[in-house]
Amino acid sequence: MAGEMKNVPQVHPGIVATSRDCFPIDLSRRRRRAVVEACRADDLEIAEIETIVENERDVVRALEELDRAGVDALVIYLGNFGPEGPTTLLAQRFPGPVMLAAAAEESGDDLVDGRGDAYCGLLSASYNLGLRSLRPHVPEYPVGLAGEVAAMIGEFLPVARVLLGLKHLKIFSFGPRPWDFFACNAPIKPLFDLRIEIVENSELDLLDVFRSAEGLPDVAKVAADMAQELGEGNRFPDLLSKLAQYEVGLLRFMEENLGASRYAAFANKCWPAFEPNFGFVPCYINSRLAARGIPVACEADIYGALSEYLGACATLMPVTLLDINNTVPADLAAEAAAQTSGYRPTDLFMGFHCGNTPSGCLVDREMRYQLIMHRLMEPGKEPDITRGTLEGRIRPGPATLYRLQATAEGELKAYIAEGEVLDMPTRTFGGTGVLAVREMARFYRHVLIEKRFPHHTAMAFRHVGRTLFAALRVLGVADISYNRPQEMAYPTENPF
Repeated sequence: MAGEMKNVPQVHPGIVATSRDCFPIDLSRRRRRAVVEACRADDLEIAEIETIVENERDVVRALEELDRAGVDALVIYLGNFGPEGPTTLLAQRFPGPVMLAAAAEESGDDLVDGRGDAYCGLLSASYNLGLRSLRPHVPEYPVGLAGEVAAMIGEFLPVARVLLGLKHLKIFSFGPRPWDFFACNAPIKPLFDLRIEIVENSELDLLDVFRSAEGLPDVAKVAADMAQELGEGNRFPDLLSKLAQYEVGLLRFMEENLGASRYAAFANKCWPAFEPNFGFVPCYINSRLAARGIPVACEADIYGALSEYLGACATLMPVTLLDINNTVPADLAAEAAAQTSGYRPTDLFMGFHCGNTPSGCLVDREMRYQLIMHRLMEPGKEPDITRGTLEGRIRPGPATLYRLQATAEGELKAYIAEGEVLDMPTRTFGGTGVLAVREMARFYRHVLIEKRFPHHTAMAFRHVGRTLFAALRVLGVADISYNRPQEMAYPTENPF
C-alpha cells in the first residue's frame, strides 16, 4: 500500500506540425511522421495530430483534434519555417505545457524543395512568444533530425509532468509556522501565482482528522500493512493501530477536500503540542505517504512540501525532506576513505531528519523514538509519546538536493545541486546519510546563506537537475542557483 505512486500526473503528449504556406506542406507532414516513428522506436507513445497549422483556422482545428485525443502536453514542431503568428497562437490557446522544436535539414542533395528553414523560423517564433508573454519549454538545442527531436520529447515529458502536477496541486497545511522555525516562512501569494491552491488549517483540525478515523475498518488493514513493511524493524507493535488511524484520517481528509484539484501535498506542524495530544510522532506516516507521491513536510514547511512534490513528479520516485544538518567528523571520513577520498572535507555533510524518509530509501530501517523530542518531553522515562520515527541510513547512490522557496518579500528563488549519498556509516540517530556535493562549502556560503534559504532541503534519489531547471524556467523562476565549479565565482564571492 505504501509504495504506489498515484498522486502524480500521467502525461499524454501530442505533436502538431506547422508549415509556412510558401513552403511545401508535405515537408512538414513527412518530417512529423518521422519524429512519431522515432518516438515509437523509443517506446514513447505520442498522439500524431493530422492537422498541419498554416493559418488561424488550422489552429482551431488542431485544438479540437488535440482535445479529442486527450492530449495534455503539446509538442509544436516546425517542419519548415512555420507561420509565427499561428504557431504562437496555438501555444497560447493550448491549456497545458508546450514545447517547441524545429526540423534540421536532412541532406545536402535536397536543399531546394527539401530545405525547410525551420532553424530560421524558430527565431521568428521566439519573438512572437515574447509578444504573447509565453514561456514554453525550449530544449537546450531545439533543432534536430527525427531521432534527435524524439530525444527532446523524451526529456520534455518529466518537465510536463511537473508542470501538470503543479497546475492541479493543492497543499494542505496544519498549524502555523513555529516560533523556532521562521526559516520555513511561507508567503502564499507566490503559490497562487503558480496556480497552486493552499488551504491552511489549525492543529485542532488535524486532531479532529485523527479522531474521525477511530474505529474505521481500514485502520486494521493499514496496521497489518505497516507490520509487513517494517518486518523485524517493528519495535513498537502496540503503536501501529494509532499510526494507522492517523494515516487513514489524513487520506480520507485528502479525498474529501481535493475539490477541483487532482493532487495533494501536506505541510503539518508536528511538535511540540502534537505528541501529548496524539500520543506519537507522525514521522513514519509521513514516510509512507511520501512513498506514494504524497509529500507530508514536517514543521509546517509549505515550500518544503511543494519542493518534494516537484521531485516526485520529475522522477516518479519517492523523495524526502532533510535538514542540511551537520559536518562530517574527520575520523569518520577517514574510516570510510574509499568513499570519501575523492572529495574535500568541506564537500561532505550529513543530511538528517527524524524519520520521514520512505522505507525503500533506507538501509537497515526500523521504527524508533525521536531522541530530541524524548529529551524534551520524556526525560528519564521510557519512550512513549515520542515513538513513531522510521530510522536508518539513507540509501547510497545519486542524489539531487533542491528547493523552491518564496522569500519574505514574496519573490521565488530556487537552487539545485547534484551529488551522491555515500555508502558509509553515520553512527548517529534519525534517518541520516553522508552526502557529497562538489564545492559544497562555496554553495553553502554563497547560495544557502547568502540567499537566505531555510535548512530544509528536498532530495531526489537520482540526478534530475536538468528536468527541474527546465521546469522552473517555464514557471518563470528567474533566480535558480546551483553549485558552481571552482573556476566560476559567485557574484558575492570574495575574489582575494
